Amino acid sequence: MKRRVAILISGRGSNMAALVEAAAAADFPAEIVLVISNRADAGGLARAAAFGIPTLVIDSKPFGRDRAAFEEVLQSALDQHGIELICLGGFMRLFTAEFVQRWYGRMLNIHPSLLPSFPGLEPQAQALRAGVKISGATVHFVIPETDAGPILMQGAVAVRDDDTPQTLAERILAIEHRIYPAALRLVAGGQIRIEGELCKTVGGSDSGASLISPAVR
Repeated sequence: MKRRVAILISGRGSNMAALVEAAAAADFPAEIVLVISNRADAGGLARAAAFGIPTLVIDSKPFGRDRAAFEEVLQSALDQHGIELICLGGFMRLFTAEFVQRWYGRMLNIHPSLLPSFPGLEPQAQALRAGVKISGATVHFVIPETDAGPILMQGAVAVRDDDTPQTLAERILAIEHRIYPAALRLVAGGQIRIEGELCKTVGGSDSGASLISPAVR
């Protein structure tokens, strides 16, 4: 049985599209059954509809700072659709600790940096200011702390001397579209276990790949 997944968005939904496309494969262990946005003008809603995925808008503005009231409506929708896993795709709404704990180990997020480095806003600009030579993206389980939680998967890109936050973000986004579906496959397929604060891949993993930047001969 495929695991039932909801994707939560606030914007264009590029990672949502990558997840939906991957889940269309017959052997993918999850199905995207619902896309929820807290903004009626989110571009990702039209993209989801074009894929034939049911969509729902739960406008967060009327709730103001009452996160618990918003989450009550959200949880009701998740229950109605039998959701087993949540993927956050640029969802710009903070959750209460209670909601996060309820979904611990079943709610995934992606962040455009190699966490735990550069959490929060503008991580690409943070990376450039720090002068790192490698950056990338991280898929992790959500915990109450922002951009934290057990790390599921990471992908890296070399940072160029002439990079701007935008050019670096574009290359990282391409990595995001690769690793988010791969991470969801692992979770939905029962290949991930959480030990303390760490994720372990059942059977282990060894890609044998390396990235050195700047390139050396």
